[in-house]
Amino acid sequence: MKKYTLETIVFLTGAITMIFEIAGSRVLGPFYGTSIFVWTSLIGIIMGSLSLGYWLGGRLSVLKADKTILAWILVFSGLFVLITAITNNYFLNGIMKYVSGFRLRIVISSIALFAPASIFFGIVLPYTVKLRILNIEHSGATVGNLYALSTIGSIAGTFMAGFVLLPSMGFLNILYSLPLILFLFSLILFLQEKNYIHILVSVASIAVLALFWIKTTSGKKSFIDVDTQYNRVIIYNSTDKTTNRPIKMLLINDEKSSAMYTDKDSGLVFEVLRYYKLIEHFKPDFKKVLMVGGSGYAFPKYFLKNYSGKKIDVVEIDPQLTLLAKKHFNLPDNPNLNIYHEDGRTFLNRTDKKYDAVLMDAYKSVLTVPFQLTTKEAIEAIYNSLTPDGVVLANIISTFNNETDYFLRAELATYKSVFPQVYLFAVQYPDPDEKQMTYFQNFMLVGIKSGKEFSTTSVKPELNKYLSHLVKTKIPDNLPVLTDEYAPVEYYTSKVLK
Repeated sequence: MKKYTLETIVFLTGAITMIFEIAGSRVLGPFYGTSIFVWTSLIGIIMGSLSLGYWLGGRLSVLKADKTILAWILVFSGLFVLITAITNNYFLNGIMKYVSGFRLRIVISSIALFAPASIFFGIVLPYTVKLRILNIEHSGATVGNLYALSTIGSIAGTFMAGFVLLPSMGFLNILYSLPLILFLFSLILFLQEKNYIHILVSVASIAVLALFWIKTTSGKKSFIDVDTQYNRVIIYNSTDKTTNRPIKMLLINDEKSSAMYTDKDSGLVFEVLRYYKLIEHFKPDFKKVLMVGGSGYAFPKYFLKNYSGKKIDVVEIDPQLTLLAKKHFNLPDNPNLNIYHEDGRTFLNRTDKKYDAVLMDAYKSVLTVPFQLTTKEAIEAIYNSLTPDGVVLANIISTFNNETDYFLRAELATYKSVFPQVYLFAVQYPDPDEKQMTYFQNFMLVGIKSGKEFSTTSVKPELNKYLSHLVKTKIPDNLPVLTDEYAPVEYYTSKVLK
């Protein structure tokens, strides 16, 4: 073991760096979503921090090179990971409160939470190179071998984090495990150098970390906090402000994604879901429906209870969400319900089924629809999956303000480029006053495949209520149609989050 200790440390540091980075997306996700802005900040800050660490490690190795210093580098890197684990919620809440600007918040958060540990991760490699070089003649081979080990470790850490660790352990357990590994290897180095005072420091650090971890994770929680391969999911009990009825809420990356009443599992908690009932108006003879986005399966459950004999297919990319819905949200097994676990776009691209209605309710993060479901090519795939007089209903979150409603305008233009008839219904304020222009609200976009004109009134009082929310205000269509080649969806939605 002693012979390959340094190589093992280099390999593990490479792996830990990538695990730390991927777990970081779950640290930031509940506050900022998992958009391209989060990943850009994480990757950029960590790469920059590693570069600074490489430079510092090189300078430090010139001054003095021994295993005791390397052990202390591991201790400090573990300490900063532990600080991130302990303080991330407090720090991010403070940033949300005191820093304005969505992208600035992400950058500051990434620097504060992930730069310190990453700098020390970067120091490890050049410092270990100095310790391992025996003579100048073999220095090139030594450097190459250690850099290869570090890269292989990074690759292993990437796959382990995404495919195994996050779904099985959750990000917080990961953040407590990484310091433990780093402290253990510092202890090994101290033992090899026979630095007994330092050995006591490492043993004490490991003991304190273990006790803190046990205390943190052993308490009974009043909520469920789960990391899946795609999302951080939180489930908790609450009260619906509109009805004062008890509900169970499902959060995906801190976004309210689904809910159900717990006094009696009946009705739809979220008002926007009730607008999907407009299929009764625009396609009254529907028999088969596709829904893209399952989450807590609130509307599919309503569909099965209220539309007897009709069939619904649901495409949900995250299979663990389906398991959670069955366990906590009363999702039944039903022959009229088929569930497909894949990306909505890939399903639309390959399916040869025909549906009377397609319901779009897939969200990636805060306000953001996955770009591949917003483009002209995606909407053409929806169009092709519909029966001749089929209808699509798509949930969009936006404002009426032209300074922030970029995505709404672009998506309207894109749907109009494919469907001959497009209607837009505002769930909260169809005719907003000046104050309500900047209010975030749900819009239900309806695209009709046939050229048949529909009345915007109904003999059914409930449907008539929804139809009365038709947006009559002229919304500018001065943004280009979204395409697979050009779809700045996250940039458009970030306008709302300034």
